[in-house]
Amino acid sequence: MARFELKLPKMGESVAEATITSWLKNVGDAIEMDEPVLEIATDKVDSEVPSEVDGKLVEILFEVDDVVQVGQVIAIIETDGEESETSDESSEVDEVTVEDGAPAGYAQEATKTAEAQVDKGMQTAGKNDYSSSESFYSPLVKNIAKEENISIEELESIAGTGKDGRVTKNDILKFVDDRKSGKVKQTSTAPQSPASPASHSAAPKQAPKAAPISVNGGDEIIEMSRMGKMISHHMVASVQTSAHVQSFIECDVTNIWNWRKKHKEAFQKREGENLTFTPIFMEAVAQAIKEFPMINISLDGDKIIKRKNINLGMAAALPDGNLIVPVIKNADQLNLVGMAKAVNDLATRARDGKLKPDDTQGGTYTVTNVGTFGSIMGTPIINQPQVAILALGAIRKVPAVVETPSGDFIGIRMKMFLSHSYDHRVVNGALGGQFVQRVAQLLEGFDPDRSI
Repeated sequence: MARFELKLPKMGESVAEATITSWLKNVGDAIEMDEPVLEIATDKVDSEVPSEVDGKLVEILFEVDDVVQVGQVIAIIETDGEESETSDESSEVDEVTVEDGAPAGYAQEATKTAEAQVDKGMQTAGKNDYSSSESFYSPLVKNIAKEENISIEELESIAGTGKDGRVTKNDILKFVDDRKSGKVKQTSTAPQSPASPASHSAAPKQAPKAAPISVNGGDEIIEMSRMGKMISHHMVASVQTSAHVQSFIECDVTNIWNWRKKHKEAFQKREGENLTFTPIFMEAVAQAIKEFPMINISLDGDKIIKRKNINLGMAAALPDGNLIVPVIKNADQLNLVGMAKAVNDLATRARDGKLKPDDTQGGTYTVTNVGTFGSIMGTPIINQPQVAILALGAIRKVPAVVETPSGDFIGIRMKMFLSHSYDHRVVNGALGGQFVQRVAQLLEGFDPDRSI
């Protein structure tokens, strides 16, 4: 019998870890090739991990809610065939093998050496006892912390960018680089005297505690969902990261309203797709980004990353009330038909829970439709690491002044508000205002005689 190691597969660009949400198979169960073994969740997408072989599940290495890195072994499947030779890399102390004919005292000396290595490891663990922290750290992060002699106080002071604010490999490596360059001071792992004034400066800053909430017998306590927790942390982190500023502009979309009403049935018959307003708005946003490329950026410390591709995130509401942001890749290269198909496909798969991890990665600018719920405008929170987000308000029939060569008159027009939130660290009011103004101009200048 052979033992096959089932590893967490690569799930998409920039996806480095996942949380196990449930095991679909138990130890001892028979498994067929391509049959799902467990369910996992990345930042926002749930997926299944199938088996690559036929066999029997003999060992489960992680429990539900454990965070697993891509490439880690998560289960052992026993298959028919010859067992391949594998080395146990997880052993803390290498096994001591005594060859035939070795001196009589060799085994005893080797055993003493191994025991000394264990004692040394225990002493090191005593200085950096990361298990005493209430925060979760992956084995990879702990190993890096031990190798770089990072104290538990220093580790807890690192601002995590991973799921639920957890410290990732990139976070701790950046901390190591900053410490070597002198941007942060190293905290000694040796215990300090209570009288030492340095002990006060070395202590990490305590996060402000939330005000206590009184609960009486008539109140209902509801546990936040996993996605709700991730959205909560993501939104708070965004507000703490970016200097949010908003610009608002009213836009006349009467031509778009009438054109869609005229062509939606023919579009449905010809393409087999619904023609909504979203692809028309997305088309205008993509065009405006091409004209104002400094909206399509990210900020990494003091460096601005100008994105080559225009990948539009499209906020979509889920049946459980949460939001998810699938991404339309290279949106500027799509015509209206292609945009409509991409929008409908992502929206349908989002509602059905069939998005793939890569479908939510790589966004460079986000559009959210607050008008779906009747709101005429909103102040959306930037989707990090982007620097801007556009909210589309409800389309309303309103009286408005219509300018004509023959004079002005009051007419009934279809209007909406565009709300643009942007990061004032890198996007000033001129750029933020000009961009949303250009989007409005493109929508108001929509050709009513355009063919489909």
